[in-house]
Amino acid sequence: MHIPAVEGLARVDVVCLDKTGTLTDGTIAFDSLIRLDDAAPAEAALGALADDQAGNATLAAIGQAFPPPRGWARQDGVPFSSARKWSAASFAGHGAWVLGAPEMVLPASQDGLLSRAAGLAASGMRVLALAYAPGSLDGQALPPGLRAVAFITLAERLRSDAPGTIAYFAAQGVAVKVISGDSPHTVAAVAGRAGVPRAGDPLDARDLPEDPGALGALLEERSVIGRVSPHQKESMVQALQARGHTVAMTGDGVNDVLALKLADIGVAMGSGAPATKAVAELVLLDNRFATLPGVVAEGRRVTANIERVANLFITKTVWATLLAIAAGAALMPYPFLPRHLTIIDTLAIGVPAFFLALAPNRRRYLPGFAGRVLRFAGPAGLIIAAATFSAYALARARGLPLTEQRTAATLVTLILSLCVLALLAMPLTWRRIALLVAALAAFALLFPVPAVRTFYKLELPRGAIGSTLLIAALGAAALTAFWVLSRRPGHGTAGVARE
Repeated sequence: MHIPAVEGLARVDVVCLDKTGTLTDGTIAFDSLIRLDDAAPAEAALGALADDQAGNATLAAIGQAFPPPRGWARQDGVPFSSARKWSAASFAGHGAWVLGAPEMVLPASQDGLLSRAAGLAASGMRVLALAYAPGSLDGQALPPGLRAVAFITLAERLRSDAPGTIAYFAAQGVAVKVISGDSPHTVAAVAGRAGVPRAGDPLDARDLPEDPGALGALLEERSVIGRVSPHQKESMVQALQARGHTVAMTGDGVNDVLALKLADIGVAMGSGAPATKAVAELVLLDNRFATLPGVVAEGRRVTANIERVANLFITKTVWATLLAIAAGAALMPYPFLPRHLTIIDTLAIGVPAFFLALAPNRRRYLPGFAGRVLRFAGPAGLIIAAATFSAYALARARGLPLTEQRTAATLVTLILSLCVLALLAMPLTWRRIALLVAALAAFALLFPVPAVRTFYKLELPRGAIGSTLLIAALGAAALTAFWVLSRRPGHGTAGVARE
């Protein structure tokens, strides 16, 4: 996994995936042979076609059902291609045989057979057409005079974890696009069983527009696309990116290499081709698509919690700087000793930041990290600085000892820093509430033991404790009001720490 993939995973809002090996477990099994010409030797032809050392998984499944016949000597062949979507071979004395997608093999004039094939595909089966032509093959073109001999249906098993994975992405606002070379009807049926939204309205990639803008708009509306060629996968990724989407693309074959490279996050299967694993940012070693939600969640947790922790530390920098300027301008001693800052840093920033950094966070990353942090930390730091200086100046005006003045400033700053922590930790769980209570309790425990109190130079401002707590309460109210306003739609800081 590449390091930049963590940030990319946190931004992903569209996942493009194949049907075979992702929604299904990748195994293909022969289901049935539907004869269209009872006189043709369909079983022998299928056995002969499958007797090919360079055959794919489809031919292997057919070969398990139909053994190689005797007397069928292969003369020439055309290997399967994702662009053609058919393969062919000619045999001495037995003519040429073609096996492939019905709409690619059969002429458009045979619309009755094509409708029948579409009906079979709508059940979720992969449907292939077996066609015969006398003579031999001529290059890599379909031989003339083809006639349909049979339909072959192949079954694929839906992964048990596919519905849960699709449901996770839907709940997280990530759109799923199922892109496959199979019939749109087959892909739609399988995607529907997996729970893909809008799976019942598939697209045929052969009808897709060439214009990237029109293509992107169509892809935003639809979730299932069938009969997709390798170069169309690249166009789809680019069209979605042009509309502002962050795209993750899964693949395992050489034909997926360019699409994986163009995607913001390329995800390869561990059993995939070496080329796909070389260009992918992420390789799923266990070959399970269900692993991806956990990976996406980890990316979101890292980036969102970095923003949370940054808000804590930058807010502290803002109020510490403003207090230094104010104290210097007023010719007053700085409100804190280094040991007072140690108390605040430890109880309200350092220790809580450790736990926040490890906490779950499902918020999708949005651009503008630095701007959001500054728009939050600036006002929050200003509120804390104003409240702290007010408490410090009031205690000083009442003639309290310097130790009590600084204790008042420390008390206000700690309370307001914990208020910032509580806001950034929203929504509050019982663990986060316990963390806040523990921080307050730890501060309170500094006072009962004289030696500890003396070491940290703490002494409650008994003549100004009420006004100190009132200033802290007003500061907490101001921080809360700012937080509520910042979360309104359209506000620049909306989304800070939102899960």
